[in-house]
Order: sequence, then structure tokens, then C-alpha cells
Amino acid sequence: MSSKLIGSEKLFDLENADLLKMRFKDLKLSLSDSEVSSYVGQLYLELEEKGLTFKPDFFIGDEWFSPEGMNAIAIPFYLVHERLKNLEQSLMLEVEGGNPDWFMKLLRHEAGHCFDHCYRFSKRKKWSQVFGSPSVEYQPDTYRPQPYSKSYVKHLDRWYAQAHPDEDFAETFAVWLDPKSDWKKQYNQWPVALGKLNYMDKLARESRELKILAEKGRYPSSVANLTMTLEKFYARKRREYGDTYPDFYDSDLKLIFNGEDSLSKREFSAAKFMNRHRKAIVATVAWATSEKKFTIDALVKRLSERCLTLDLKIGKNENQTIMEVASFLTSLVKNYLFTGKFKREA
Repeated sequence: MSSKLIGSEKLFDLENADLLKMRFKDLKLSLSDSEVSSYVGQLYLELEEKGLTFKPDFFIGDEWFSPEGMNAIAIPFYLVHERLKNLEQSLMLEVEGGNPDWFMKLLRHEAGHCFDHCYRFSKRKKWSQVFGSPSVEYQPDTYRPQPYSKSYVKHLDRWYAQAHPDEDFAETFAVWLDPKSDWKKQYNQWPVALGKLNYMDKLARESRELKILAEKGRYPSSVANLTMTLEKFYARKRREYGDTYPDFYDSDLKLIFNGEDSLSKREFSAAKFMNRHRKAIVATVAWATSEKKFTIDALVKRLSERCLTLDLKIGKNENQTIMEVASFLTSLVKNYLFTGKFKREA
């Protein structure tokens, strides 16, 4: 199928193979025609109720982000059309922001970046004293969180406030803005995190008298201008999310799959077992670690391949084996997230 303009209602008629050949700019997507518009309205209401005067603009992008220095938020393309949401689910195994609570969490976070872009608070010495220097190296995908730290608010998964001072600010703003958040009580015993929230409260009051300084201009990565095909986009995204974990420990696998060599491959193959229960295992480990499902799924596939190479067999009942596999993978992923090393629990 050639890439050509197509009405958004026609996207439902396309198979995945044809849809992936489409260019972003030819999808003809609209924020106003989707449920996203109601979430935008909710954010505006929350900002107004807090007495804030800035209102972010919105556009359809290739991912969640707020362009540097601009009062704007990119909504991922797959969230503005049900057919594209289904495609994202099938290729990446989950949809970031795919339910109302998750969507609003991400929206409040990005609004926090806009808040700084509008008033440039991060240029202040006091801001750096509270959150840290904004000029430190930015590595949001490789930071090593401290899960028990009480110096940061908890909002998005994987202790994202610890990724960088800019993310700490955005996460603090999101918690402060959330109408369901009783942050004064919730963080009463967390003096550093509470100090950040009180500072945010002070900045919010001050902002009412300040001029908005956000930059204007063309939005980067707007799908209205992107000539990249969905196929190329997802090929890149799947490569990025397919984390390069080190090799597995054969001794651990042999403890889990301890069936006798004489057992039938057809009935007791560990590799077939892994493939049969892959979805449940991935969901369990994702819940326990907050790691992306696509990354864990790739990990399970490699585990299955290793089981096949070692010709391992199931030696216990299936429910117990599922629990042991999930526990094994959870410990590996958590160690990797927190230490940067792929190691056993002591």
C-alpha cells in the first residue's frame, strides 16, 4: 500500500502491515476528535483551581514530552486514535498513558516542565539548592534509583523523580497539583520531599504576578510534519526498549527446571512451558519492577531459548514453577535497575 492521505476513520479498516506503511503526517489525526480533549480540559481546571495562570498548548507528537523552553505538551499519537492504541499494544505490549489515571499522571508531570519553561525558575540559585543543578548530565533511562529515599516524591513509576533535577521538579509539581493528593499529610515525615513541595507552593503563588517567558515556534516531532513511517518508528522503538541484559545463569535455570533428562520433551519441555506462560510471567514481573513489558518479554524469550539449548525439563507443578521463574526474573531486573549489575540475590 502506498503512503497517502487517509481519513482517520479509515484507519480501522487497515491491517497492521498496511498501517505500518503509513507516514505520520498522512494519518490526519486530531486532538479535538479524541477523548484526549477531556483530559486536557481536566488539566486546565486543575491549574485554574490552584490559581495558576499559564495554560500549556498541546500537539500530537511521537512520544510524551514538553519541548525545551516551550509552554507545550506533546501527546503521543497512539493515544488519540483507538486503532493506533491497539497497534501500540500489539507491538509494545502496553500503552503508556492508556487509562485515565495514568494519562493524567503523565499530563501533570509534563505540565510541571511547562511551569518551569514559563517562568524559568530553574535559573535561580534557590532552585538548584532545593532540586540540584539542572546542568548535571541527563540520563533518564540509565539512572539508578534509591527506592527507600525520602528525599523525593513518588508519582510516576521507577522513582522517576530521582532521574534528574528537572524530573524531580516536574514530579514534585505533579504531586502538588493533583487534587487527590494530600501532600502535606502524606509527606509529613519526609522533610526533604516536603521542603520541595512547600517551595513549589511558594513558586505557584509567586507565578501569578510573573510574565510568561516561554519560547514560541514550531513544535519538534509533531506528527503533522513527520515523514517517517510507523514501521520505521516502531523498529527503532523496539530496538531501544530491547535492553541488553547480560547472559543468564545456567545454574539458576537448572534449579528451577530440575526435571529428569528422561522426561518427554513434548510434555515437560521448559522452553515450551515458558512460551505457554509468557504473558502471565511478563505481567507479574512488570508489576513487581515497573519495568516495561516489552523489555521483560524480550528477557523471557531469551530465557526460553537458553532452556531449549540446555534441554531443560519441568520437575515441579506448573504453578510453583511460574512463581519461581517470576521471582528469578524479578530479582534480576531489580538488581539491574538499582545497581546497574545483573546479579543474583545474596
